[in-house]
Amino acid sequence: MRLFMVIAILIFAMPMTGFGWAEGTNILLDPNLMCKKTRRLRGKLAEICRHDSALLKEIINGINLGFRECEFQFRNRRWNCTVLRKSMRKILMRDSRETGFVNAITAAGVTYAVTKACTMGQLVECSCDKSHMRRNGGQPQMVNAATAEAALERQQQAALLRQQLPSQQRGHNNNNNSSNNSNSMTDISLGRQRNNHRLGGRRGRRKFWDNIKFPQGEWEWGGCSDNVNFGLRHSRAFLDAKQRQRRSDLGTLVKLHNNNAGRLAIRDAMRLECKCHGLSGSCTVKTCWLKMPPFREISARLRDRYDGARKVALRNDGNSFMPETPHTKPANKYQLVYADDSADFCTANAKTGALGTQDRECNATSMGQDSCDLLCCSRGHKHRVVTEWTNCNCVFKWCCEVTCEKCLEHREVNTCL
Repeated sequence: MRLFMVIAILIFAMPMTGFGWAEGTNILLDPNLMCKKTRRLRGKLAEICRHDSALLKEIINGINLGFRECEFQFRNRRWNCTVLRKSMRKILMRDSRETGFVNAITAAGVTYAVTKACTMGQLVECSCDKSHMRRNGGQPQMVNAATAEAALERQQQAALLRQQLPSQQRGHNNNNNSSNNSNSMTDISLGRQRNNHRLGGRRGRRKFWDNIKFPQGEWEWGGCSDNVNFGLRHSRAFLDAKQRQRRSDLGTLVKLHNNNAGRLAIRDAMRLECKCHGLSGSCTVKTCWLKMPPFREISARLRDRYDGARKVALRNDGNSFMPETPHTKPANKYQLVYADDSADFCTANAKTGALGTQDRECNATSMGQDSCDLLCCSRGHKHRVVTEWTNCNCVFKWCCEVTCEKCLEHREVNTCL
C-alpha cells in the first residue's frame, strides 16, 4: 500500500510539459482532434468547434498551407520539414528551432487562410475590413498620407486596447479589491496614453508602418481591405487556447511567442494597393485598400527568422524567458526563439525524428544549403545519369489546346551516400 502511494505521488509530481506538447502535436497534425472532446472546451474555441464548421475548415486549410510552405522553404536543407507523421511528431515534442518555425508558419497560415476567406465572402461572420473608411455626409472622404496614417494608428490602438484590457481586467479580479478594478484599469491605460507610453506604440509597430507606402496627394479609402484583425483573433483563439490554460513553463512560453511571431509576420507585411479612376485612363480619383502579400513571401521571411532564432532559458520568476547566453540582446516579438538544440539531421534517428540525408538529391555545383558537401554532411555523393521522357516542342492551338511531343532527356543526378 505504501509503495502504491509513493508511485502515485511521483506520477502526479511529474511535469506535464511532455503531455502538453503531445497534445499540441496532435492539433497541428490533425486539427479535428482539438474538437473531438468538445465537452471540455470553453469560450471561443468551443464555439468554433460546435457551431462554426466553415471557420474550422479554413483553420484546417491554414494549417495545411503552413506545412506545405514549410516543406517548400526547407526542401534543400538537411531538415526538409517532412510531414511524415512519426517524424514530425517527434520534432514537435521538443522546443527546438525547427519546432519554432513550424509553430510560427502554421499560426501564420491560419491567419492568412481565415483572412482570405473573409475577403472572398466565404464566412458569414466577417467581410472586408472597412473600419478605416470615413464617410462625410454619405460622400467619400479624401485623405492624404498624414491623415491616413493617423487613422490607422487610432485603429491599431483601439484593437490593442480591446485585446489587453480583458486580460488585465481578469488579473485584477483575482485581487481582493475587485470592486474598483475596472476604473483603475481605465485610469492606468489613460495615464499611459497621456505619458506617450501608449499600448502598441510607434516603436512596436515600426515594421507595420514601414511596409505601407502611402501615395502622394489625396486619395480615397475603398476597395476590399483584407480583414487581418479577424484572422489574428481566430488564429489566436484556436492555436493558443490550450497553452494559455496551462501553467507557465518554458515550452508554453516559447510556443506562444512563436505563434505570435508568425501572426505578426502577416500583419506587418500588409501593403497598400491602389487603382485609378477617370476618363481615358486618367487618375482623377485614386482608390486604395490594404492587402496581404502572397504567402510565399511570408514563409520566406519566417525562414530568415528561423536562421536568426534566439536560444532562451526560463527566468527565475517562471513567467518569462531570457537569452541563454549572458550579454545577449533579448529577442523581440518578431524573432523566433527556441530552448532545445536541434537534432543531428545527418543520420536517421527514430528517437529525435531525424530521417537522415542518405539518398537525398544534392547540387554538386551549388555553394548553398543544397550543396552536396553540406547536405551530405561531408560523407560524399554518387553521380549518375538518368534518362526520362519529358514534354517538349509544345505548341498552342487556337482555341484552346496545347500539344506536346515526348522527348528523351538525359539528366545528371547526384545523391548523398
